[in-house]
Amino acid sequence: MRAPFACDPTQTRGRRVPEEESTFRSPFQRDRDRIIHASAFRRLKHKTQVFVEHEGDYFRTRLTHSIEVAQVARTIARALGLDEDLTEAVALAHDLGHPPFGHTGEDALQALMAPHGGFDHNAQAIRIVTHLERHYAEFDGLNLSWETLEGIAKHNGPVLPPIHWALAACCETVDLELSTHASAEAQVAAIADDIAYNHHDLHDGLRAELFSTDELAALPILDACFAEVDRLYPGLNYYRRRHEALRRFFGVLVEDVIAYARTELAALVPRDAADIRAAGRPIIRFSKPVFDDLKVIRDFLFHRMYRAPAVVEMRREVTAVVHDLFPHFIAHPDELPKQWRKDVEEVSGDETALARIVCDYISGMTDRFALQTHARVFGAASRENRLPV
Repeated sequence: MRAPFACDPTQTRGRRVPEEESTFRSPFQRDRDRIIHASAFRRLKHKTQVFVEHEGDYFRTRLTHSIEVAQVARTIARALGLDEDLTEAVALAHDLGHPPFGHTGEDALQALMAPHGGFDHNAQAIRIVTHLERHYAEFDGLNLSWETLEGIAKHNGPVLPPIHWALAACCETVDLELSTHASAEAQVAAIADDIAYNHHDLHDGLRAELFSTDELAALPILDACFAEVDRLYPGLNYYRRRHEALRRFFGVLVEDVIAYARTELAALVPRDAADIRAAGRPIIRFSKPVFDDLKVIRDFLFHRMYRAPAVVEMRREVTAVVHDLFPHFIAHPDELPKQWRKDVEEVSGDETALARIVCDYISGMTDRFALQTHARVFGAASRENRLPV
């Protein structure tokens, strides 16, 4: 049963380019489907979550992460009576703007684009779904509904000045009301992202042997999860034991969000989705005790995984790849693929516009393609020739 504060697909604020409604799918279902069929979504298969994509078949990529986020988001949305399709659409789209090599690639592009308005993966996701996907006859982008665009732009909260140029360009034609919070559906997508990465980064860190199961079992929340597994299954196989504990950790986070959201909603008594946006605070979040425990876990992950020596060395190498490719294509835009050259011709003489086109091209690369391009442009001495065959 849909809650009164859920977004109602029959009351959508519509699309930038009006379209006839689907016979069988709601506007939010169509948004989700268009995102799944987007080229940018497929490329997430070969984009880094933490480890560079080719380093191991079991590590998460942006695609598997996005699927996990969507799964968690639908669970929470259903429990709270929200629109599951809108929630899923935002969850699936939230990482579309990530460049190759994860946050390392983003840091490199932000430095390179500093003279030209900067780079932000969230704003880039908006640029992708409103401009860069060019498959439809009547419009650029995916022509998503207002609610989905709002969710992509604001799922992490209000967007305050200075507004990134790509997001500002979107708001020239579609006012996303950036100063307010997003819908409950978008807030669910955001918290599902936190749940998914906190869970799977612990799992991937164990698989990479960056820390031990015993170290994990000493962390808050996880200590109780391991204790319960040991009580129920004494002597359980090592791999099954840690899987069972992490499965329970996952459940603790989901249940905490649902319980705390219900408490917040009972206090707020929102009459509609507008009341959620006007609440002045996120309604979908962790309780303070769980949030405080997660800060300890995130600090552990930061020092033991995100800044592990092997990961830091990889960050150094792939940063060099981006720093090589960007000035090369600025100097040689004729080497861009054919479909990009018309854009280059239209901005002739505009340094910032050219930089943004090159940034769009590089940010759309997968890890694998960026390494292959670097090897092709700069020769066999590049890192690419060390990729496993």
